[in-house]
Amino acid sequence: MSTLPHGYRTVVVPPERRDEFRAVDDLAFAGWVDPEIAEILPFPVPDDRMVAVEGPDGRLTAVHGSYPFEMPVPGGTVACSGLTWVGVRPDQRRRGLLRSMITTHVERSLDRGEPVSALFAAEAAIYGRFGYGSASDSVNLTLRRGAALRPVAGADALEVRLERLGKEHEDLAEDLHRRAGAGRPGWMPRPTAALRARLVGDPPAWRQGFEPLLLVTVRDGDDVRAAAAFSRKEGWGEGGPEYKVKVRWAFALDPAATHRLWSFLLDLDLTSTVETPMLPVDDALLHLLVDPRPIQRRTGDNVWVRVLDLPAALQGRRYAAPLDVVLDVTDALVPANAGRWRVAVGADGAATVTRTDAEADVRLDVRELGALYLGGRSATALASAGLVTGAPDALARVTAAFTSPLAPVCPWVF
Repeated sequence: MSTLPHGYRTVVVPPERRDEFRAVDDLAFAGWVDPEIAEILPFPVPDDRMVAVEGPDGRLTAVHGSYPFEMPVPGGTVACSGLTWVGVRPDQRRRGLLRSMITTHVERSLDRGEPVSALFAAEAAIYGRFGYGSASDSVNLTLRRGAALRPVAGADALEVRLERLGKEHEDLAEDLHRRAGAGRPGWMPRPTAALRARLVGDPPAWRQGFEPLLLVTVRDGDDVRAAAAFSRKEGWGEGGPEYKVKVRWAFALDPAATHRLWSFLLDLDLTSTVETPMLPVDDALLHLLVDPRPIQRRTGDNVWVRVLDLPAALQGRRYAAPLDVVLDVTDALVPANAGRWRVAVGADGAATVTRTDAEADVRLDVRELGALYLGGRSATALASAGLVTGAPDALARVTAAFTSPLAPVCPWVF
């Protein structure tokens, strides 16, 4: 049960107070409600998932929302509550409002049958104390025009088409997004029309001097095998044109299409540099580059995961190796997760998770369990930092079982 200062209360925000909800978040993030963006793009948080803390004077003082994701995990998907739009008014800080909202979020997510939650952390130091673990990384590259790629058979036979990106491309873009991420943990499909609209939305206020978005598609006849949304920004130097290319998203279904897509993006007239979107740390482009040293490489934390219902979450994914281990888990926020759990994985990769009184093989907090959940972190590596404890052989078995063959990532910030 969440606790609040006297006179404050938790409310589900009705649609008629949506502007007030958004205004609180704009105050928290030093933004403002741009009428142009609001007119072009629908507000993304579903009405029944807008939650706030109301102050004694009836005004909203803190807000948060969530998205109803089906999050890809190793071997399947699980229902996931995507925490978003978390903000506290600057004049209402240090009153426990965030802690109360996180508690409310956990309770509501569990009531909806969502065994995990995920988020992007605006401030990385905040969410670990609520049990969210950094579960994946992503990389952004700045590449020189003409960066050479290793050859891929069949790439030259594919056709490239260029046009302005528009609303009519929404279904194509989301279909490619889903198919390109098949089998990659964390690769969230957009579950609502409002979120899908943002995949192709291009309000002028977002452009920062770049042209309206273009769409390039790679085709084998009528079959679209890859696509990217990108724009260019004019620039001139002493030696001539120095246009920048910024790629908002890029999806490809096979190696030949990947090669053809990036060959086009890396060789546009007048341009000097190309900025990629967030890529997984094992993305095909990184392997295709003849010179793997870009102008700039920025690696950062990507999606964070919080296990809410431990047995449901662990049984909702598959494992890369058989396992029989007892985990001793601490969880200060969700006591039902705390204690010793036997995780038994058979040859089919499915797990059964049960309470046990047996001696623990591995001890960890729910934060580190969230970090391990998508298969992108190593229990052995976490143990080397003192964050997980256990015998080396037990840690090695957990590492082998939890790992994913593809690095987890979410390619868009929610």
